[in-house]
Amino acid sequence: MGTKGAETRQRMIEATRASIERRGYFGTGLNQILADSDTPRGSLYFHFPGGKDELVAAAITQTSGVIDSAIAAADITDPAGAVTELIALLGNRLEASGWECGCPVATVALEIAGTNDAVQQACTQVYERWTEALRISLHTAGYRNAEDLAVSLLALIEGALLLAQTHRNREPLNRAARVARSLL
Repeated sequence: MGTKGAETRQRMIEATRASIERRGYFGTGLNQILADSDTPRGSLYFHFPGGKDELVAAAITQTSGVIDSAIAAADITDPAGAVTELIALLGNRLEASGWECGCPVATVALEIAGTNDAVQQACTQVYERWTEALRISLHTAGYRNAEDLAVSLLALIEGALLLAQTHRNREPLNRAARVARSLL
């Protein structure tokens, strides 16, 4: 694939990322993605022969990089500080988006994880990657129950994001940060 093809593919992924996070899987239409990415219909099936599901899976994988980067940049010697920073980053992102962009994966995961294997697998891989990164950080810091703690922290963060988005305020995130610090 040449540079132009790679750019076209990336524009479609970016348009899909923006749409699925705000509108979910069912609220994201192919015609809108094509219009937003300024690409012809033929490009969709050239770059994504699996259609919408393949495109959404690619967008989920790529958009998870926001969290991947935050976890990778965290100070693993201070898990409480790292989790607090992650919650603050997600809160800033959520508030800056007008309460539309919480977790880059959750909206789609909640909508179709039980009915769409291809997209469910992409969501699962992202959540497993985040859990593993947290587990490694906690294990490195000396926590013997690192795996259980990693899952619990991720669930705490996801739940707080959902509540913050629903209430359109940061208080659930602030409370989650306090609980995370007390756990760690």
